[in-house]
Amino acid sequence: MNSIELMVEEHKNISRMLVVVKNASYGILKGEEISYDDFNDMIDFIRNYADGHHHGKEEAILFKEMVNHLGPLGNKLVTHGMLIEHDWGRLFIQELVSALELVKAGDDFSKIDVIANAVGYANHLQRHIDKENSVVFPFAQKQLPPEVMEKVEIDTADYEKKANENATPSHFLEILYRLEKKYTN
Repeated sequence: MNSIELMVEEHKNISRMLVVVKNASYGILKGEEISYDDFNDMIDFIRNYADGHHHGKEEAILFKEMVNHLGPLGNKLVTHGMLIEHDWGRLFIQELVSALELVKAGDDFSKIDVIANAVGYANHLQRHIDKENSVVFPFAQKQLPPEVMEKVEIDTADYEKKANENATPSHFLEILYRLEKKYTN
């Protein structure tokens, strides 16, 4: 599997977690109690798999090469598009964490902020994933010179080797599988 295929595969895992997040949010809307442990696991997955592992790889490897080798268009697409969207997702999660703390402290009204930020993040990130899969990744594959794509492949393989030595992907996929069993039909 090449680096782009790997990133698309990771997108599938992230999209599965987005379904979990939306279903857990729907449960809150229906009056179910918030499982703080489950939301902590969702946030852990988002921060450390989706953002730390996946976005970290995009930012440090693929996007870096696009900015360095694709001129103003590559720079604009990455710097003023993808990176801003990554930061926007981080803001949703920061606000979700704050809202969960408020609800936990007794502020029942903040449940609306839990739902708004969780669903806002899920919708935002799904659009982001769709854009990367259909526009950004194909653009990079077509426009980056073969020797640069080869560097992306080598750097991605090194990145994955280190992540697998730490069991990062498998740990977070176990969290995903457990939460899917609880929050999806």
